[in-house]
Amino acid sequence: MAAHKQLLLDEFRDSSVFDDPALAGNKVCPVHRWVPWIAGFSSDFVSGALRRHLDKCGTILDPFAGVGTTLVDAVLNGHDAVGFEINPYAALAAKVKAGAHCVDDQGLLREVERFRKFYGSCLDHDYTPKSKPPAGFRTRGEFYSPRVLHKVLILWDFINSIEEDAIRDLFRLAFAATMVQYSNYSYEPSLGRKRSAGRSDVDDFAVGEFIRSKLLEMCEDVLWFRGQLGGKRPADTRVVCASFFRYGEYLEPSTVDLVITSPPYLNNYHYVRNSRPQLYWLGFAQRPQDLKFLEEENVGTFWQVARDKVHVPLEFSLSDSDLPRRLDELRQINQGKGVYGGNGWANYAAAYFNDCYRLAQGMDYTLKPGGTALVVIGNSIIQGMPIATDQYFGEIAVHAGLELVEIHIPRATRVGNSIINSGLRTEQAGGQLYEAVVEVRKPA
Repeated sequence: MAAHKQLLLDEFRDSSVFDDPALAGNKVCPVHRWVPWIAGFSSDFVSGALRRHLDKCGTILDPFAGVGTTLVDAVLNGHDAVGFEINPYAALAAKVKAGAHCVDDQGLLREVERFRKFYGSCLDHDYTPKSKPPAGFRTRGEFYSPRVLHKVLILWDFINSIEEDAIRDLFRLAFAATMVQYSNYSYEPSLGRKRSAGRSDVDDFAVGEFIRSKLLEMCEDVLWFRGQLGGKRPADTRVVCASFFRYGEYLEPSTVDLVITSPPYLNNYHYVRNSRPQLYWLGFAQRPQDLKFLEEENVGTFWQVARDKVHVPLEFSLSDSDLPRRLDELRQINQGKGVYGGNGWANYAAAYFNDCYRLAQGMDYTLKPGGTALVVIGNSIIQGMPIATDQYFGEIAVHAGLELVEIHIPRATRVGNSIINSGLRTEQAGGQLYEAVVEVRKPA
């Protein structure tokens, strides 16, 4: 990049007007703590953004809703909210969490007590569960030990007996959010066998007691949520289980006041594979083919999808950007490694930035004139080459018709690996991973 352009870019950068978007705080926040999720941002970040950018009730959009952090905080602050999420498990979590204040807490407590009695009776009387493990779910090793599986199937017999949809969904979510903890697998951060990480398999576990504790925590949070709302008007909240790139089917133009989102990073984290247990056990997948569309619809697809293509070009033209040159340089790295070399990764990066352009177009379509979008995005290191994803997203947004307000760096250092080689740390690659908030605005 030319020196003068770097100076211009630096004028758009500041260090920390936003709260650190790191997710750690969500682990203890009511409602937010229900579901662990590898990506996204903190409740504090969203609440601070809402206070900073809206002084009256408005409509908030999250094109990549994940498990619903933006939606929950929008409701808590009196705003209407719309979230798009292609992963059915995450969409279920977002829907249940954002609507938790509507749950009948007394009905939930009655079902928790009924579960306690049912589960205890089943264990005492050598009960044979009617439920079966999902037939299409395959793992290299035994996912649950026989003892744990027996208890999980008792839980599912009870879940299938619950008549109230909202309460049944809470039970389903309590299981999905905890199911890996008592399995022989773990997130390190990707899903893999505990044995491979030097940990022991789980021979037995108090599944019923653990689920009951989780549900009582959820009931406590339901009451907290309702108390926080007080006399505020009921929010209109929608979770669309579809790609945001279908925005024209679900949203009218110029109807959104503020976009708060974090698209998947350019790091090839495979959300689909890592949520396979939940997708199968919740009934969203019966066979591997059912997951194919999720891989293809993911932003930038995945390297595994794009790598075999001869050449993925950028579908837009940036007149004053070094992005095309950087992609060409990436294609030249490790050419002798085939798809594992630079061309495969350049295809993946080009597909990713093409989808960034589609995202920017969608935000231009949905935002009201003068409306703001805050996009949390991390930079990347591919084949040892630093990629300033935040910078390029800002340039792409301008090309799509938006104004670049500022690129904030609230998290100057984050831990991560090069996406080409998990053993190559960022300091070895000659770069540093950070997290940025790209602030753009639709012209008034």
